[in-house]
Amino acid sequence: MHHKTESSDLNSLINEVREQVAYFKELGVEGIAYTPSESPVKPISANDANPIRATALSEAVPFATRKGPATTAPPAPVSPLADSLFGDLAVPPPRLEKSAETFEDIWADIGDCTRCPLHQGRTHIVNSDGNRRARLMFVGEAPGADEDAQARPFVGRAGQLLTKIIEAIGLKREEVLIGNVNRCRPPGNRPPTPEEAEMCKPFLLREIASVQPEVIVVLGNTAMKNLLALKQGITKVRGQFQDYQGVKVMPTFHPAYLLRDPSKKKETWDDLKKVRDYLDNTRKSES
Repeated sequence: MHHKTESSDLNSLINEVREQVAYFKELGVEGIAYTPSESPVKPISANDANPIRATALSEAVPFATRKGPATTAPPAPVSPLADSLFGDLAVPPPRLEKSAETFEDIWADIGDCTRCPLHQGRTHIVNSDGNRRARLMFVGEAPGADEDAQARPFVGRAGQLLTKIIEAIGLKREEVLIGNVNRCRPPGNRPPTPEEAEMCKPFLLREIASVQPEVIVVLGNTAMKNLLALKQGITKVRGQFQDYQGVKVMPTFHPAYLLRDPSKKKETWDDLKKVRDYLDNTRKSES
């Protein structure tokens, strides 16, 4: 008795589904993939071993596509964020804003600086030197003895090598801007400490904002880590353009290091050729 009731209910359900599918098709509803069988569904008898047969159920599903073996429909692709209603929501990288400050304004703020202990042994404050509208800027770590005596950056042996590097890429020294993270000479030409660099670096960043160079070449670990805050050393990063607020930055070896290890000159030359090519290509695209 129980089986008769189940088979009767299932047959009624199948007939109702067929009627609903036919009704929706008459209304023009799209997506009804059910195709009625050419012969009526065989009623399920009470003697069937399994009254809920797979064949009857497959005919009762109106949205099943009955072409070939049943397959699982792939999940709908997830639209990337850029294609969403609100577009690309990624935070854009910061851009270096043009400063209206002059170098004289910045240097007036530096004054007769006593912000860190380096002032105790200096002869001169060594400010950045060169073209204040330069497309290319070089940044080192701090002045040496010759720079401290002449109040100009990169005028000693390392500076003479830097001048040759600049000329090798088709520029003159007076066409570029040259500066350091620190403006006072550390004792024994040691690198400035993080605390010493932190006191002086803001003035360099203000100069960069004033000049807006297209490329900055950072010379050595100290300059690179102060401008870019990278954890890797110069040997891992050199030759690969980095970014400082939209400005291209090329890390390479310091000229003083090249004087100690001339074998690194080839790698430095490779780095500077990339800078030269970038500046050449951007000049052509602007003209």
